[in-house]
Amino acid sequence: MTQDTLAGSPPDAGPPPPARPGRWARRWAGLRRGGRAGWPRTLAAAAAGPLLFAAFPPAGWTVTAPVAVAVLVLAVRGLRARTAAWLGFLSGAAFFLPVLTGIARVGADGWVALSLVQALYFAPMTAGFAAVGRLRGWPVWTAALWVAQELVRGSVPFGGFPWARLAFSQTGTPLTPYAAVGGAPLVTFATALVGGLLAAAALGVAAARKPGRRRNALLGVAAALAAVAALGAAARAVPVPTGGRPVTVAVVQGNVPRLGLDFEGQRKAVLTNHVNRTHELAARIREGKVARPSLVVWPENASDLDPYAETDAYAAIDEAVKDVGVPVLVGALVDSSDGTQVENRGIVWDPVTGPGDYYVKRHPVPFGEYIPFRPLLTKLITRFDRVPRDFAHGKRSGVMRLGPVTIGDVICFEVAYDREVRDVARGQMLVVQTNNATYGRTSLPPQQIAMSRLRAVEHGRTILVAATSGISAIVAPDGRIVSRSREFTPDVQVATMPARTGRTLADRLGALPEDALAAVAVLAVGAAAVAARGRRDNEGN
Repeated sequence: MTQDTLAGSPPDAGPPPPARPGRWARRWAGLRRGGRAGWPRTLAAAAAGPLLFAAFPPAGWTVTAPVAVAVLVLAVRGLRARTAAWLGFLSGAAFFLPVLTGIARVGADGWVALSLVQALYFAPMTAGFAAVGRLRGWPVWTAALWVAQELVRGSVPFGGFPWARLAFSQTGTPLTPYAAVGGAPLVTFATALVGGLLAAAALGVAAARKPGRRRNALLGVAAALAAVAALGAAARAVPVPTGGRPVTVAVVQGNVPRLGLDFEGQRKAVLTNHVNRTHELAARIREGKVARPSLVVWPENASDLDPYAETDAYAAIDEAVKDVGVPVLVGALVDSSDGTQVENRGIVWDPVTGPGDYYVKRHPVPFGEYIPFRPLLTKLITRFDRVPRDFAHGKRSGVMRLGPVTIGDVICFEVAYDREVRDVARGQMLVVQTNNATYGRTSLPPQQIAMSRLRAVEHGRTILVAATSGISAIVAPDGRIVSRSREFTPDVQVATMPARTGRTLADRLGALPEDALAAVAVLAVGAAAVAARGRRDNEGN
C-alpha cells in the first residue's frame, strides 16, 4: 500500500480534468458561433432590417415588406424568448437607423438614440413570435403581434412615435384598400400576415425534402400561397370611393431660401416667398391661365412672424389674400396669450374679414417642439437651449370652414397618428400643413407623402399637402397623386378635387380593429405560455 493510498487518495485516479476555459475564451467561442442563435439566424435577422427599409420611400420596393417579415419570423422561430428578443432588437436597429436617417440633420446622436429606442419595441414582438410559433395558425398570431407592437410604439412614451409603421410601406399596393376597412392597423396586419404565410410556405418547402412528408408539406405550401392570393383578392373587393362635389383648390409652396440669411432675415424671406407666390397665382387667375380656386392652402411655418403682433407680416398676408380673393389657410407661429409658449397655428384668413378660426397643433414633437422634464434636461443637455420656449398643445380638433368646404387640418408630424387624423376626417377635405426644410432631400418628406396617400384611402378624402420647401401634393380619395412638387422649388398647384361627406368603415370602427388585434396578440402569447408549461410538466413526468 502506497503512501498516497494511506493518505486517502483513491488508487488509479487518472489525470485531472481539463481546466475550464476562461470568461474571455468562452465569450470568444460564443462570438465565433454567432451567440446562442448562431450566425445564420443572426445574419437573417440583421438582413430583415434593410429589406424592410427598402419597402419605404424613397426606394418604395413595397414587396420587400412582407419578405422582411418572413425572414424575421424564420430567424427567430424555435428560439428561446430571450434570444429571439435580442435578434428582434438587432433587426429593428438595422431597420430604424436607415429609415430615420433624416433625423441626423438635427444631430447624429439624436438620430442614433431615437433609432435604437425604436428598435427596442421589436424585442418583445419577436419574443412573442418565438412563443406563438408552436401554435396552430401562428401566421395570424405573428401578424397580430406586429399590430400590438405598433400600438405601443405609437403611444408611449410622450405620445409615442408611429413613424415607419408597416402600413406606411404599402401605399398603392393590392393591400392598400384594407385601410378603408380597418385603417392603418389593418393594413399592417395584412402585410405582416402575408409575411407569415410566406414563412409558412418556406417551411413547407423545406419539410417536403424529408422522406414521407412531401405530400402533406406541399399541401401546406399550396394552402399558404392560396391564402396570400385570397388576401389580395379580398382587398380588391373593398370599395374605395372617388366621387364627390367638385371644388377647385390651390396649394402654395413658397420655398425656403438657402442664402445664408440670419434668423430674422430667413423668417421674412419665407413669408415673402409665400406672399409672392400667392400674388402670382392671383395674376394667373386674372389672365385666365388657371381656374379660380375656392380655397388656398399655405404650409406650416409659412409665417414664423406672428401676424397678430407683427404689423408688416399682417399687412403682407392680408394683401396677398385680398389679391387672390378667396380664403387662405395660413400656417403661422403665434405667441400664446401669456407669452410663455408658442402656438403652431393654421389660420383661416378671409379676404374680407381677415384672420378668423384657427387650429393649434395638438401633438408637438417631443424634444423638438417642447422639452419634457425641461428643468432637469436643459441642465444635462445644453442643446435643448435651442428650444427656448415650448410649443403649446392645442385643445381642439382642426375641423374648420375654409371657403365652400369644411376641412380637417393636421400639422406635420400629426399625420402619422391615427387618432388625430380620424378626429378631423369629419371634414370634407383633409389638409396636411408641414415644414420639411430641415429634412429636405432625405427619406422623411417622401415617407410623409406615403402616409398622406394611405390616409386618403382610409378616410375617403382628398388630401392637400402643403410644405414650405417640399414635397407638396394634391392626393385623390383613392390615394392617387394628382399633382406633386419638387423639393426646394417654388410651386403652386391648382386642381379640381372631390369634396366628400360619406364615411368609410374605418371611420365608423375607429380604434376597434387595432385594439382587437392587439388583444388577440396578448391572448395568443398567453395561450403559448400555457402550452409551454404543459409540455414542461409532461416532460417532468
